[in-house]
Amino acid sequence: MNLTVIIPVYNEIKTIEEILRRVKKTGVAQEILIVDDGSSDGTREFLATLKDDPLIRVVLHEKNQGKGAAVRTGIREAAGDYLIIQDADLEYDPRDYPALMQPIEEGVAEVVFGSRFLGAARRPILFWNMIANKILTFMTNILYNNILTDMETGYKLFARSIALDMPLHARGFEFEPEFTAKLLKRRVRIYEVPIRFTPREYSEGKKIKMSDAFVAVWALLKYRFVD
Repeated sequence: MNLTVIIPVYNEIKTIEEILRRVKKTGVAQEILIVDDGSSDGTREFLATLKDDPLIRVVLHEKNQGKGAAVRTGIREAAGDYLIIQDADLEYDPRDYPALMQPIEEGVAEVVFGSRFLGAARRPILFWNMIANKILTFMTNILYNNILTDMETGYKLFARSIALDMPLHARGFEFEPEFTAKLLKRRVRIYEVPIRFTPREYSEGKKIKMSDAFVAVWALLKYRFVD
């Protein structure tokens, strides 16, 4: 599998070096594509030191546009036939890459979601975030007649051609519901596998807010009826 790992980054100087070490350690990525979304905390300066690394490519946004915009840039710029989105904040564990790759390699799926709610190890914090995630997933299943367990997961592995073939508009955290909605409307074969999850507290730099849940609700409703 010719795999590009897309890492959208915004002010992650504390964790960017470690996540790159972990991704490299898996040995499965042919390209690590970092999209810096206007960082101002020293992240951009650190990325400049990686210019001689043959595995890493850096794309810069001159100003902050949002995670969805960074992911869309990564999809356009990626060289790999298959893509996985890797947050830089250490919440998701690259050791799960082989499990995510397996259903596609076996031909039973076109897209694989890493589910935080299928029983793998996780850090038990942020109750209300979990409730919001479950409500959004339940709403997705009702609107699109499915049985997903984790629509909002950041770990989605997919063929680049699938994403290039659909119009994506998200600029912020609404990328997950938009992309999921359009996959389900196109009847793309989705498979879920359990993944480890170590959520960070807001005091540790977590960026998504409860208000983003309302944006996700609107996205799910809108893309049920329009493309």
